[in-house]
Amino acid sequence: MKNMTDKPIQVVFGDGSLGVTGDNFQCLFSYDRGGLESLVKNGKEWLYRVPRPAFWRATTDNDRGNGFSTRSAMWLGADLFSTCTDVNIVVDGADYGWPIAPDTNQFGKALSANDVEITFTYTTATTPITTVAIAYVIHADSTLTITAHYRGKTGLPELPTFGLRFIAPTAATGYTYTGLSDETYPDRQHGAKQGTFEVAGMPVTPYLVPQENGMHMQTESVTITRATTLNNVALTPAPFSLSFQQVDQPFAFSCLPYTAAELENATHMEELPAARRTVMTVYGAVRGVGGIDSWGADVQPEYHVAADEDHSIAVQIALAD
Repeated sequence: MKNMTDKPIQVVFGDGSLGVTGDNFQCLFSYDRGGLESLVKNGKEWLYRVPRPAFWRATTDNDRGNGFSTRSAMWLGADLFSTCTDVNIVVDGADYGWPIAPDTNQFGKALSANDVEITFTYTTATTPITTVAIAYVIHADSTLTITAHYRGKTGLPELPTFGLRFIAPTAATGYTYTGLSDETYPDRQHGAKQGTFEVAGMPVTPYLVPQENGMHMQTESVTITRATTLNNVALTPAPFSLSFQQVDQPFAFSCLPYTAAELENATHMEELPAARRTVMTVYGAVRGVGGIDSWGADVQPEYHVAADEDHSIAVQIALAD
């Protein structure tokens, strides 16, 4: 139910985009790029790229040993090249479909609304294909709920992960989260403690060969802090933050200066690029890392991620403090 103190949000229909504004936040959704292109909170931009479905985690030594990355290599292509094929907009229950020119001529000015939902459907670069629906719902209470749903499909190889990847324009100074201590994976949680933990910077485990690292399971919330922007004319800002909260169940996340593809591409640590961005990925499904040996033993069956089953992830972001 809407709180009587909530102020209506403003919705602007463009020929190729949808703008949504409220108290101290602006969101711009791009039809062409397939998602949330800009998220400005308190005057600070939080997106460098449109959030995209995440299917891949960088290959581990154990993956190489048991051949998993070869068997599931299709998902690396899907991670990089899946495309948005449909958009649907609902404003206060009214379904506007995908309003592009000349249909947008009906909107002469901004609409006031209590709730706006825009859903982007991605078609995977796999054989056979399947779909991922990413829904953004902005409420008058200045919250943004993001849900990503993967539709299971028979005939596809096992998934490394399923989630949603956000890339911020500059490197984070650190993050605070409530969940399990230290680095954890579905098959690496014993000994971890539940609590609230603060991490300085975005540490990358210094493996001889860069690989998957930095996962945190069973997370209730995570707050990322940055202290720089890409605005060269602005004064040095005070630190500013963005928080992700669980919706219906805990999620997994990693906060690193590199994408999975960047880690995958490097054969030694010195080949990694300079840390310039924040890569925040939230997960609804994560494959275990194994470790029985690195010469052929697979991850235990209960820690596999089946591609013929549905998977979802939902988080909420506070757009106003």
